[in-house]
Amino acid sequence: MTVPELEVLPYEAEMTRGALASPGPAMGAGDEPPGAQDLDNRHYQDQRTWVAERGTRILQMPHTPTPLREIRLPDALAGLKLYIKDETAHPSQSHKHRLAEALFLNALVNGWLTSGHPVVEASSGSTAISEAWFCRELGLPFVAVVPVGTADRKKKKITELGGKVEEVPGPEISSVARKIARETGGHFMDQFTYAERAYDWRGKHSLAAEVIGAVDPDWFVMGAGTGGTVTSLARHARFTNRKVKVCVTDPENSAFFPGWRENNRGATARGSRIEGIGRPVVEPSFLFPLVNRMIQVPDPASIATMRVAADRLGVRPGASTGTALFGALKILHEMHERGERGTVVTVLCDPGERYLDTYYDDEWLRQRGIDHTPWLPVIETFLDNGVWALPTTWPEPSRPAAVLWNM
Repeated sequence: MTVPELEVLPYEAEMTRGALASPGPAMGAGDEPPGAQDLDNRHYQDQRTWVAERGTRILQMPHTPTPLREIRLPDALAGLKLYIKDETAHPSQSHKHRLAEALFLNALVNGWLTSGHPVVEASSGSTAISEAWFCRELGLPFVAVVPVGTADRKKKKITELGGKVEEVPGPEISSVARKIARETGGHFMDQFTYAERAYDWRGKHSLAAEVIGAVDPDWFVMGAGTGGTVTSLARHARFTNRKVKVCVTDPENSAFFPGWRENNRGATARGSRIEGIGRPVVEPSFLFPLVNRMIQVPDPASIATMRVAADRLGVRPGASTGTALFGALKILHEMHERGERGTVVTVLCDPGERYLDTYYDDEWLRQRGIDHTPWLPVIETFLDNGVWALPTTWPEPSRPAAVLWNM
């Protein structure tokens, strides 16, 4: 099975720069000497010195591997190991720090970023915070276009880093971000298109190289928002001929799981309740052939796993980490049932402090019809004695009334 090469619009940068403006009146004979128009293009500035300085500044930033913590498993699971890669150790406190770095380097060398013009992103979460951090370090203006209702805690973090926030209805964030970039001469980063293209999956400082080099796992388990992280790890594993397989854990109301299962890139859904992962459409950066398995995780199970992890790990993870950890535990259970030995790695994506007013607030969950309590014993029992016993019944969360836009 093959997947067509993703289309790169050759006029992406021109659209962003406004370089497709209507041409002026035709020149008459003799207006300029022959060849004069070949010497310059007024729409572009060759800012190689500025680009090189920003690129060097990024490359000289510390690249200390983030901690890889082992989670204690019960004696009944002897021969199996579970690790969690703590990406909250990055300066912007999430795994999106790596994505932001890759996007900035990609945009710099492509000529999409120029001095004094803003970076614009459509995001309500960790990507916007990480890009705001890089813009502050590089001396660039930043605008985050977020859905109406985005948590005040996240908007405050973006503005504290020097960025501006524009709130618009959820379905309009990408079109508005593109419009702002065009009108200001800035660049729309468009994480969902460029994540898989920008990541350097060959690099020695990537998440993939750090994980595979440290423990050579059998499975890597993580949710997908853009798909860039899991894609880069799968590519690195293939490039270095490593055994690790990739499992993507997907929340309810996401288009990724049905799209992958049916090999249908046109699949749509309502969008995820689990912030940061799951999408209403199959994004360009989510590549089906690089995913070995997908597990669809009920939203209450994600939140229950997150809550238990907060007790077991000594930190508060976000709900997307709960989704991934649930899938990792399920795979460990299946490996145990088959009598296998091996290692599973997942990711602590961002700190739970960003979600104190949402997933850690029981009243907030109640208002959304999400009861995570039947799933708490499932996770606790498995971590205590290795028994995997799903609840026989649980109240299914109500379907969202409108399209959700979590990113």
